[in-house]
Amino acid sequence: MGNSALRAHVETAQKTGVFQLKDRGLTEFPADLQKLTSNLRTIDLSNNKIESLPPLLIGKFTLLKSLSLNNNKLTVLPDEICSLKKLETLSLNNNHLRELPSTFGQLSALKTLSLSGNQLGALPPQLCTLRHLDVVDLSKNQIRSIPDTVGELQVIELNLNQNQISQISVKISSCPRLKILRLEENCLELSMLPQSILSDSQICLLAVEGNLFEIKKLRELEGYDKYMERFTATKKKFA
Repeated sequence: MGNSALRAHVETAQKTGVFQLKDRGLTEFPADLQKLTSNLRTIDLSNNKIESLPPLLIGKFTLLKSLSLNNNKLTVLPDEICSLKKLETLSLNNNHLRELPSTFGQLSALKTLSLSGNQLGALPPQLCTLRHLDVVDLSKNQIRSIPDTVGELQVIELNLNQNQISQISVKISSCPRLKILRLEENCLELSMLPQSILSDSQICLLAVEGNLFEIKKLRELEGYDKYMERFTATKKKFA
């Protein structure tokens, strides 16, 4: 991609606060964006070949609300990304991330986090400190179990489809705002699904198709009627 084309994008972004450059085969984060650190609200560099983010630059976008780097080649995120205090949406689907920075909990404005199709081996504990987080997509990773810390998650929707989950802590029933839990295509036996999810949680949509049990067996569990009451009430609300 020529410099003049990039310059035109930068000039447009200066006026709009939006920098979008997808499907261009970029191998690195455009250094020219350092001119726009104080006015960009949205950056979308999806569908490129970016392998890393420049630590000294990425934390300087003080007004940034949305950052999308889906379908790149990121293996690690710099700690500096956690300085983006206004960031509300972070989309990093289909990269090669194995973990999140230890300071990830400092992204205090974050509402939506998409990490589908990465190489995470565990539910990142840093997510439990994010008080405004509404939706988290961790589908298509390599997560094997859900630990006790999950009870502190504030999310409304948690997508764990297509992982390798065989164990779930009963604490998932304590999540104060969790309404939608997606666990399709994992390695769950019915005996490993905490019954309190049905009888004693806020969850009103539980998706568990494609595990190691028949769905009709789920309907025989104690508490299923309570779950169905929540499910039906929610359905009516949105009908």
